[in-house]
Amino acid sequence: MQTTDILLKYFHNLTDKQRGQFDALNDLYHEWNSKINVISRKDIDSLYEHHILHSLAIAKAVNFRPGTKVLDLGTGGGFPGIPLAIMFPETNFKLIDGTGKKILVVKEISKAIKLENCEAEQLRGENETGKYDFVVSRAVMPLPDLVNLVKKNICKPQRNSLPNGLLCLKGGNITEEVKPFKHIADIIDIESVFDEEWFKQKYLIYIPL
Repeated sequence: MQTTDILLKYFHNLTDKQRGQFDALNDLYHEWNSKINVISRKDIDSLYEHHILHSLAIAKAVNFRPGTKVLDLGTGGGFPGIPLAIMFPETNFKLIDGTGKKILVVKEISKAIKLENCEAEQLRGENETGKYDFVVSRAVMPLPDLVNLVKKNICKPQRNSLPNGLLCLKGGNITEEVKPFKHIADIIDIESVFDEEWFKQKYLIYIPL
């Protein structure tokens, strides 16, 4: 069974509160996943590596400043939103997904770990009208479709060192998806950040919008 040790390998300055919140996710996700399948059965024992640490690749690319607003589009069971909300307690996160059962899990887990900077709503991306500094997502749809969908949600005022835009976690061959954005996209090879074998051919794509 994995533990938070894998997180401490890369994030040395977690507070006691953050460590407690990350620790609690193990039992909570196992419990909820037995009722509502938000993580594949074969993957749940790799929760910390495949889901939590993977989500935190975004935290290696940008250090969200206090007051930043982030939308997690197609959050599923709460990734990358919940790990990022723990990591950045002064940043405001909204997690949306079209599936009500998944949002129920997100709400219950957020409540259980007293995550006060995170709200969740059953909502499709096209119906989200709010403005955010960043949209984050994990493999929800092809990149061109995602960019077209979230452009409307990016606000103009800047508050971070990284210009406002989309931070998207993708895997596999991304050559075709990235082609329309090759002049503006910044592609981070996650295996250059985390050395576990699983992160081969996993990427973080940043597109300013």
